[in-house]
Amino acid sequence: MATEIEFSSAALTPTARRHIRVFQIHQFLDRFAMGLTVAVVALALTDRGMDLFQISLLFGVYALTTLTMELPFGGLADSVGRKPVFLLAIVASLISLALFLSTSDFHVLALSFAFIGFGRALRSGTLDAWFVETFKAEAPDVDVQPALAKAQWANAVGLAVGAVVGGVLPDVLGAGAERIGFSIYDVSYAASFAVMLGVFVFTMSSIVETPRPKNGNALRQGFASVPTVIRDASLLALKHPVLAMLLASLAFFLMATNPVEVIWPTHAKPMLDEGYANTVIGVVTAIYFFAIAFGASLSPLVSRIFKRRHAMTLAATFAGLAGAQIALALQGGIVGFVAVFTLYSVILGVSETPASAILHRCVGDHQRSTMLSLRSLIQQLGAALGLVIAGAVADAYSTPIAWIVGAAFLLMAVMLTLMLVRQQAAEAE
Repeated sequence: MATEIEFSSAALTPTARRHIRVFQIHQFLDRFAMGLTVAVVALALTDRGMDLFQISLLFGVYALTTLTMELPFGGLADSVGRKPVFLLAIVASLISLALFLSTSDFHVLALSFAFIGFGRALRSGTLDAWFVETFKAEAPDVDVQPALAKAQWANAVGLAVGAVVGGVLPDVLGAGAERIGFSIYDVSYAASFAVMLGVFVFTMSSIVETPRPKNGNALRQGFASVPTVIRDASLLALKHPVLAMLLASLAFFLMATNPVEVIWPTHAKPMLDEGYANTVIGVVTAIYFFAIAFGASLSPLVSRIFKRRHAMTLAATFAGLAGAQIALALQGGIVGFVAVFTLYSVILGVSETPASAILHRCVGDHQRSTMLSLRSLIQQLGAALGLVIAGAVADAYSTPIAWIVGAAFLLMAVMLTLMLVRQQAAEAE
């Protein structure tokens, strides 16, 4: 295989540079639209009369829809084209936003969250694949990783800026929205709808893809292959103790951490003055995204501290998360809450790389996609189950109690990863 040439923007052709710029703008706009609602979604649901258990159930609907649809839709973009599938994902997002803006009924909101999951499943791997394939055609043998990093940065900035703007809008324009009969948070959702329409137009005009022959059986084949994918992946995991323990620990990890990500705004808002609470929530959401990115950049350093023993690194990370989650639950003031939440988010960012390294070390290329599908399946199930449990506990007792209960799941994940350390040591002997 030919050695890849080191990436250099100056050495790229004008077409290749334009390709990167177009994708950066696209990623920024798409994530900006999402970020406008991510900071206020829990607050908007509370404002619509939902309790914490109902909020958890709605996010469970989203997780289970994504889980159900992601596997069958995995090959659809390869069959009919990345651009058409992404446009369909935008339509699903627009329907979700329209449904949300139109109702306070739990069942209609559940349908809205199902469309969010539908859109997430359709988005998965569509334009990323288009970007890499087109870049390689325009810049053969050039290392694509730095180009992807530029796009990922635009992605993170879009989410962060969207979160800040989505938090500011209810404080600035919410009073006017209430005067005409809307919720103050509907301003952020209406803004997201408008930006998403812009993403649709930008995709139509700027994303160029050669039309593919239509395959009417692609979707049917996708759904038909799901049982086989799950069966093959499950058999592989059961035959490999390291994989089985890793996947179980990741399920417990999501059971603990996903409820924190979903319901923290409802816990933090009472600590703030009503006049600027939503703005602060938006800023903290942006800090959350940047802290995770910072934690991911620290992951190689943490790995070296543990002498590249990835299972030990993961065990230490989960233990740190358990401590930080308990500390977060005990915070009663916004300054302490934000400080601990930032630390918590950094540790979350550190956790991704060691888990992926263990998984990829255990499987060959012919099994990799299957195992990644199973990992996604188990993590979504863990996230959905954790949300339902946390929502019930928070509704019956309080959010801090729910998070402390969640920390117990992280301790289970620590025990499993320590067993994984011993298993890997035994296999090395």
